[in-house]
Amino acid sequence: MTALLRYQGALLLRSQRWLAPLITYAAFVAAGIRPGDPALDALGFAAAGLVPVTAWLVRICVTGESDAARDCTAAAAGPVRVHTAALLTALAGALLAGSAAAAAALLIGDRAGAGTGGAALAGALAVAACALTGAAVGALCSRPLVRRRGYAVLAGTLGSLAAWLLAPSPAHGAVSALVSAAHSGTAPLPLLPLAGALLLAAGAGTAAALAAARRG
Repeated sequence: MTALLRYQGALLLRSQRWLAPLITYAAFVAAGIRPGDPALDALGFAAAGLVPVTAWLVRICVTGESDAARDCTAAAAGPVRVHTAALLTALAGALLAGSAAAAAALLIGDRAGAGTGGAALAGALAVAACALTGAAVGALCSRPLVRRRGYAVLAGTLGSLAAWLLAPSPAHGAVSALVSAAHSGTAPLPLLPLAGALLLAAGAGTAAALAAARRG
């Protein structure tokens, strides 16, 4: 799996297709976070932006190879492992971007009441929950489950909106916990949303990987 992760990472970096989602995310964070904002509020905003960005990165990673190259890789390592490596590569990229945004939010935000350590931990949990939720959206709305590009983009957009707005969504729960706590000044620990996001991402990733084994 380590070799596959390196291979997928190299494909992603060489393609430069990661630039569009990360520049979009940077613009989103820069537009929404201002110096002096409550740190927890800023962290929630930064985490929320990861949902569509991660879904976008997932689509980039699972479509990074030509059909012929993917067939060769799948024959050598197995389609389930190849697809799983693509999903994990996208998730890793999103987590790196989210970590950088969270660090910026902590640096320029007002940490009064919550404390640096508590705010950092809460932000890290929210970033992970939102990235995992976005990975689940991307896995369900990309190849091999949704092959046509237009349908995949539409499904990913609607899925990201649902993850933002619907109360049962782990991303919604994590962000809401941070935003609500920003007014009380106490740092929450969104462990339940994180657990839900882990289960959601694992289920969606498994379904997509098994579908890749059947359909290619």
